[in-house]
Amino acid sequence: MLITEVILENFMSYEYARVNLKPGVNLVVGPNGAGKSSLLLAISVGLGQSYTERSKKLSNLIRWGQDQARVTLILNNSKRGGKRPVPKYDKDQIFLTRILRKDGAYWFELENRAATKQNVQYVLSRFGVDPDNMLIIMHQNMVEQFSVLNTIDKLRMVEAAVGLGPFRENVVLAQQKLARILSQEESVNKLLESAEQTLNYWREQYEKYQQKKQLQTKRRFLARELVWAEVERKEKAVAELETALQKIQKNLREIEDEAKAIQEALQKELERHIQLKAELKILFDERLKLERKISQAETTIALCEKLLRDNSVSEPTAEKLKELVVTCQTQQDHAVIEVKENQIKIQNVDSEIEKLTAKVIDYQIKTALLNYRKESSLVEYEHTSSSVKLAKSSLTEVAAKAQEQGARIAIVKSITDILDEIRITDAHLNALSGISEDIEHQYTFYSKLFLELKEKAQMVSEHRQKALDEVSARMQSWRNVMQSLLDRVNLEYQKILEQTRAVGEVRLSNAQDIENAGLEILVGFKGGKPVPLDSYTQSGGERTTATMSFLLALQQHVRSPFRAVDEYDVHMDPRNREMIAKILINHIKDANAQYIVITPSQVTFAQENANIIAVQNVEGKSAAQEVV
Repeated sequence: MLITEVILENFMSYEYARVNLKPGVNLVVGPNGAGKSSLLLAISVGLGQSYTERSKKLSNLIRWGQDQARVTLILNNSKRGGKRPVPKYDKDQIFLTRILRKDGAYWFELENRAATKQNVQYVLSRFGVDPDNMLIIMHQNMVEQFSVLNTIDKLRMVEAAVGLGPFRENVVLAQQKLARILSQEESVNKLLESAEQTLNYWREQYEKYQQKKQLQTKRRFLARELVWAEVERKEKAVAELETALQKIQKNLREIEDEAKAIQEALQKELERHIQLKAELKILFDERLKLERKISQAETTIALCEKLLRDNSVSEPTAEKLKELVVTCQTQQDHAVIEVKENQIKIQNVDSEIEKLTAKVIDYQIKTALLNYRKESSLVEYEHTSSSVKLAKSSLTEVAAKAQEQGARIAIVKSITDILDEIRITDAHLNALSGISEDIEHQYTFYSKLFLELKEKAQMVSEHRQKALDEVSARMQSWRNVMQSLLDRVNLEYQKILEQTRAVGEVRLSNAQDIENAGLEILVGFKGGKPVPLDSYTQSGGERTTATMSFLLALQQHVRSPFRAVDEYDVHMDPRNREMIAKILINHIKDANAQYIVITPSQVTFAQENANIIAVQNVEGKSAAQEVV
């Protein structure tokens, strides 16, 4: 039992009233307009409802001519199983008051102290009461309203009433968690996609940067190769000059040797020339002697012959002369022979002298030529020596600069090829001039960011799978408890309908989608096939009977200790009205719950099973009195 007493002050038609409520059924009866529904309305307002069917403004519920209304509910906080429902209040009764003022000010009081609506909701939650749930407090026409609610709203009301809301909340929380994770995953994936695009851009730039670094390295190597190629070229030039200098030196030595040999030969020829001159002179002297001898012989012969012709000499003399002629003739012949021999010798000597003279002239010419060659070679030697010194000096400078570029490397290309390659490399470097060193930092940063986002995306993906598993598990748990509940409610619903000569079914629809899952209530009267309960198919009485049958089937599962229904039997025929009343009593008598049933009908309830409260309105004032 939740409420032991209701105290009304200036509330609607009540000026002041105290109504005691008991466990089980509290039947509020009385004629129309007596204030029966006002009693239930006062209870619902006291429990915290702010919107009512009677008035959209609570200030309109204040008794006419009064400035303030007060509703006080005395709640049963006695121990259950050794514990009080609201441990904060260590007493058996809690006074919950709601005060309404004409100026629109409303407030709650708990134990005569101001309290917020959250404080009141907390206290009611400890009792398991939700005054806003239609299945807990049904005002006038709410039975009809419930019958025409969509299946989704019906199911949610049932969940809240039986305390299965946490299962839905668990699913919703899991779905919200999944939604957050999916949103996070989407955000991370977008960030990852954006980071990948950015990374791809910086990767391209980084590759260009690496290409630039490679080109710069190549450029430095080419510069180094060029200077060492220049060193090698100058070394070759120095070597060539030194070779040329050595060749000149060798040529000079050869000239000197040749000149010396010619000089020696010339000296020999000159000496031979002198010797031949002497021999020629001797031969000339001999020739003169021989000519003189011939001339003398001729003269002697001529004189002897003249003397012989003249016969002026004696015969002995003539004989002597003849002998002398013969002797002279012989001498002359010998002399002529010797002259010829001398002449041959002279010719031979002259010929040898001519040849020797030619040789001497040739040697002299050669000597002159050698002297010219020597002078030219000396000039060339001086020039080459100077060139060698200059080349070595230049080589030393170039080698020093080359050492600054790095250690010596082997040169396999020509300077022209190196220069062509340098020009090509410089052209590529100029094309990459906008690529800065900061690119490497950017690429490293975005690579790290991309990896972090990738890891985060993987982690979020794993979380998503866990969340999906959690949603699936919680959905299955929700389906299980809901199906179990509806299976039991369905059996009871069918039993109750059977007593009203009807058939029906309670089932869960769209069980795979908790947002669109609904409660389908089917009913068939007068042998008809069960069809969904709605505002078009069944009559008012049929809808009320089916709805109350469902509510009664659900009662044993509702966790709230307090429930109320106003004029549920308006459209029922007498038979169903009495039958539903009996079923209501039978379902409640063993339950630890408190019911308020408001009806204008003269339904007979056994007094031992119901607390009957009669309401009357006398001269505009409602009064409630327990019927003993």
